[in-house]
Amino acid sequence: MNRNNGRTTSGAWRLAAWGVLAAGILLTPEAMAQGLSIRDSKHNLGTTGSATNTYQFSGTDEVCVFCHTPHGSDTSAAVPLWNRTLANPSSYTTYDQLGTSSLDGKVGPVGSVSIACLSCHDGSLAFNAVINAPGSGTAGSAAWQAGTFRGGFDKMQAGSIALLGTDLRNDHPISIQYAGGGYSTANVGTAGNLGADKDFAVPRNTVLAATTVWWVDSVVGTTGTREKTDMLLYTRAAAAGYAGQTNPEPYVECASCHDPHQANNPTFLRIPNTGSQLCLTCHVK
Repeated sequence: MNRNNGRTTSGAWRLAAWGVLAAGILLTPEAMAQGLSIRDSKHNLGTTGSATNTYQFSGTDEVCVFCHTPHGSDTSAAVPLWNRTLANPSSYTTYDQLGTSSLDGKVGPVGSVSIACLSCHDGSLAFNAVINAPGSGTAGSAAWQAGTFRGGFDKMQAGSIALLGTDLRNDHPISIQYAGGGYSTANVGTAGNLGADKDFAVPRNTVLAATTVWWVDSVVGTTGTREKTDMLLYTRAAAAGYAGQTNPEPYVECASCHDPHQANNPTFLRIPNTGSQLCLTCHVK
């Protein structure tokens, strides 16, 4: 029995749980779980990043500063010490506005970790438009101020699939209830499939720092343990008029499928999508 929400998997599925690097090196699930550093990924925009990175910036050798700062962060962000200005949630057009009959989950305002991702991926701000640049003072060092981007690409390049823009109707839904709703802190511990849409896998839950969190076990890692190689769901608290909910419940966000801090898989996927195994972790088809 391989780990896939209790379903038996074939040898092909077990092989699909292994990742392959561009150099042809086969990564075991254990190596994938450990993860390559963000320094090895396209999210390293500094001078220590890959020489092939279109967006490499000459103004600093720091890696984390493009997203995080130890001081003066945006406290409205639901991610740690965020170093970028967040857009107004109402500036985005979301998937539910397509009017598709197959969408049965309620969609809330773009927020949680997703709006942090979009502070780069909507293409509205330059990558070096941070709140607190490295150096003395928020303007940063002389090197930062004089820094340039390779090819002049200081924002998401037009034509790139990573440029999501503000119209998200052609992207996988985010800020949406998992499984069409049904899971919440009101029924934690209740056995069975509580999702309004039964074509979704049953998520697991635990309490972290006094907050109930949910996830869906993937084929990689330890069953019943929330890990980076699982599909992570993000808890949203109840608020008046907010997607009709009355209790905190799990939502699908950008970081449910993508881990921005690893370089194991293309497009930062939490596990390889060989045979659509990432999609089929949540979707029962």
